[in-house]
Amino acid sequence: MPTDIYLNVAVSGVLTGLVYGLMALGLSVIFGVVRVVNFAHGEMTTVAMYLAVVLFATLGLDPLLMMLPIAGVLFVFGYAMQRWLINPFISRPEHSQFILLVAVAIILANGLLIVFGPDARSVQTSYAFDSFMIGPLIVDATKTFAGAAAIAVAAALFAFFRFTRLGTAIRACADNYTGAQVVGLNVPRLYALTFGLGAACVGAAGAMLALITDVTPPLGPSFTLLAFVIVIVGGLGSMPGALAGGILIGVVAAMAGLFYTPSAKGMFVFAILVLVLLFRPQGIFGRRA
Repeated sequence: MPTDIYLNVAVSGVLTGLVYGLMALGLSVIFGVVRVVNFAHGEMTTVAMYLAVVLFATLGLDPLLMMLPIAGVLFVFGYAMQRWLINPFISRPEHSQFILLVAVAIILANGLLIVFGPDARSVQTSYAFDSFMIGPLIVDATKTFAGAAAIAVAAALFAFFRFTRLGTAIRACADNYTGAQVVGLNVPRLYALTFGLGAACVGAAGAMLALITDVTPPLGPSFTLLAFVIVIVGGLGSMPGALAGGILIGVVAAMAGLFYTPSAKGMFVFAILVLVLLFRPQGIFGRRA
């Protein structure tokens, strides 16, 4: 098999992995600060995908152009959910948080099923079948645009946490909950803002995923599981780890589909997870507790 094919598949895996990494980045941000595992993460991704599909079908709006508005809608949803629904559960046992968020996931999935039905929906843009020639590589245009957008969103989020006072305050809450309260930070509001930012990442990633794959209401749990795998491989709570884990999983899945069959992708993805848990349980970018 020509070497060019390997390179093309690997590049495709990297670009898809960047979008997966952005989706998982939202989960990592929420857990890293709020210490709540969002079991409705995949369902929120599916909601964003349906928003992109509806806007394209009714108004002809490109999901890439609507990425920020969709991220804004998910930000408001995530902020409200954390502020008025999840926040009372912060000090409760973890199983209570688990049941709450699983309930939210079931409500979202069934709500989408009622509204849109079980049929798959997709987006077909004018550049859906375009590609770029870069030397021996033939790079899919849609995945290139989605990967570049994922990098831009992730870079903006990194800059926010690193260079803004609000980002510094959020990091202070993550490092020392009690200390943040002592110095007068409004921790519930900062938690809600963090959850909103994580949901915004999901919204942006969902808009991009609508370009790459079809969407159905039951798709949520698979996205949730994929996000978990990525953040565990990259390092739970690590923002660079989420992107690195997404790229690794994207490449592994793409190469597995090339060498074996597309149905074998899940087997190899979870094999990577098992190896990471065996030899580096804190993840690639994670730190030992």
